[in-house]
Amino acid sequence: MREFLAGAGLLVRGLGQWRRTPGAMALGLIPGTLVGLVFAAALVTWGIVLPDLVVAWTPFAETWAPAWAGTVRAAIGIASFGAALLIAVVSFTAVTLAVGEPFYDRIWRATERSATGLVPDAEYGFWRAAGDSVRLILRGIVAAAVAWAIGLVPFVGGILGFVTGVLLTGWLLADELTSRALSARGLDRRARRALLRRHRARALGFGVATQLCFLVPLGAVAVMPAAVAGSTLWAHAALGIPTRPVSATSTRPAPPADRPADPAR
Repeated sequence: MREFLAGAGLLVRGLGQWRRTPGAMALGLIPGTLVGLVFAAALVTWGIVLPDLVVAWTPFAETWAPAWAGTVRAAIGIASFGAALLIAVVSFTAVTLAVGEPFYDRIWRATERSATGLVPDAEYGFWRAAGDSVRLILRGIVAAAVAWAIGLVPFVGGILGFVTGVLLTGWLLADELTSRALSARGLDRRARRALLRRHRARALGFGVATQLCFLVPLGAVAVMPAAVAGSTLWAHAALGIPTRPVSATSTRPAPPADRPADPAR
């Protein structure tokens, strides 16, 4: 539990990047806002049409007692909306990271400079971000399907499905968000996931905290820049990279990206 809470704390530390580089963090709100409007409209539409769809999916329940028919249809409706919500969260992250690649690259670089004094010389790039996004969406669909199936269990399925979905998608978010900082240090996909498994509790803590924030209305838009910053700090902690505390009131400029920080600082 201590490692889990430490992972969640890294998201909180990511919020501290607003004090150090408010300009870069503010720019990170733009792609999230645009993508969020599209996904919010899609979820609202899904919620409107879902009751009629559930009735069409369950013609066999027409001859049942009203209580049983209502229970089964409610379980299917809740599970279906929950699955759509999980897919929306994962897809939002994937699409926003791809669309906002230049914005989040600036946040990553700013976090690297303020935390370590230098930026690893590695390009991430739009096409790499797009490929990672497609993989994240596909894995998110599988996670949502698992949560949906569990959610069909009467009475307790809604809670179990929600918990399962949050854990699965939290893991996926941690994997995707940390990929930039880890790839910049030469770790390929297999090495990144091996590192996540070694620090499973901390990865889940960070991912679940991010996921829960994303479920709050407008939370995904507001928290996305902090999630990018926090994932960079997660990579530093997992790799044992020394970081330096930065005063919230410090106005001293960060050192250039091509050289380490002055050890006298």
